[in-house]
Amino acid sequence: MVSAMLPPPAPVLRHFSESPPPVGVPMAGTAAAGGRPPRVSMQEHMAIDVSPGPIRPIRLISHYFPHFYPLTEPTLHPPDQRPAAASTIRSAPQPQPDPEPERDSDDSTALATLEFTLLFDADNSALHCTAHRAKGLKPLASGSVDTYVKANLLPGNSKASQLRTRTIRGTRVPVWEETLTYHGFTRQDAVCKTLRLCVCEDPWLRRRRRAPPLGELQVPLRKLVPNRARSFNIYLEKRRLAKRPKSLDTARGMSLYEEEVETEVAWEEHGCVLLSLCYSSQRGGLLVGVLRCVHLAPMDANGYSDPFVCLFLHPNAGKKSKFKTSVRRKTLNPEFNEEFFYSGPREELAQKTLLVSVWDYDLGTADDFIGGVQLGSHASGERLRHWLECLGHSDHRLELWHPLDSKPVQLSN
Repeated sequence: MVSAMLPPPAPVLRHFSESPPPVGVPMAGTAAAGGRPPRVSMQEHMAIDVSPGPIRPIRLISHYFPHFYPLTEPTLHPPDQRPAAASTIRSAPQPQPDPEPERDSDDSTALATLEFTLLFDADNSALHCTAHRAKGLKPLASGSVDTYVKANLLPGNSKASQLRTRTIRGTRVPVWEETLTYHGFTRQDAVCKTLRLCVCEDPWLRRRRRAPPLGELQVPLRKLVPNRARSFNIYLEKRRLAKRPKSLDTARGMSLYEEEVETEVAWEEHGCVLLSLCYSSQRGGLLVGVLRCVHLAPMDANGYSDPFVCLFLHPNAGKKSKFKTSVRRKTLNPEFNEEFFYSGPREELAQKTLLVSVWDYDLGTADDFIGGVQLGSHASGERLRHWLECLGHSDHRLELWHPLDSKPVQLSN
């Protein structure tokens, strides 16, 4: 009777954050048939307790790199939580990366620049090339930055006319400030020759047999004004190696692979010799000085020669008419600085001929002829002028460069 007079219990409200009751405990305010509270399974309880909401996408690793994927980044926040300016910028199209990037400068024509100065000293028959500096060098795959400058006179034998500077190490902006001098450079050479300059890596670090230079350039020397220096700042160009024609593969002292430009020789040269002539009035005879030779042809398998010079005064009998200098080993630009004397009056010497020949010394075999020159009354041009001017002025030493002929002169008795 008392329980019938009590009001029904108020429903108990519970937040989802509260701990759920254990399984099997009846929940207040619920009833089931038969008067027993229902049982709630663990799966149903977890589905009810989890706060429902919109399912958000899982962030990918590409979302952290919008530079590479500018148009595929999803919107991670509601539009009302983002500034209006940001959404405007996001919606704007962004440039796509170039599928074909520009080629590196190593594959282009212009690689770097080389600063140098040329001076044609016509009074001393010399060409001076001063290498100052290079800028913008990009070494090959080896990463070497140890460079030097190599010079060649073309056309002609590349090995005979090759000069190089010292090596500057550890910099891509090398400064050499070094002068390379070509002796025996005449006005005729300035008209028909070209100077080639190459910037190369140090061969001590590169073990390859041949490595292409970092860049090269060519300067026609006909543009030079005698006795006036001219400065240059020219872009270097890339050069590729080419195989030498089969007809030249068996040449003595020549390798199988040479630069392509070396095969384009318009005419064959055998070098020059610097001679000094002086008629001595005190001694009563002719003083002949053999000073040096340049750009001789290589006659040995190692690419060099062992040159010496022979003198012969014709006609004249006896050993006093023949002289020979000492041998200079393994060089194409020998220096002798030796002097020889031929006695006789001036009128008699004017009717004779002086034969100068350059030879390559070979042990156990016949010596190889490199080139020769004939001075005397039967000569012409500079050779005749050198001979007559020497005999016409006593005690006056006259030095002059003479190109060598490829064949020895045959004189009759």
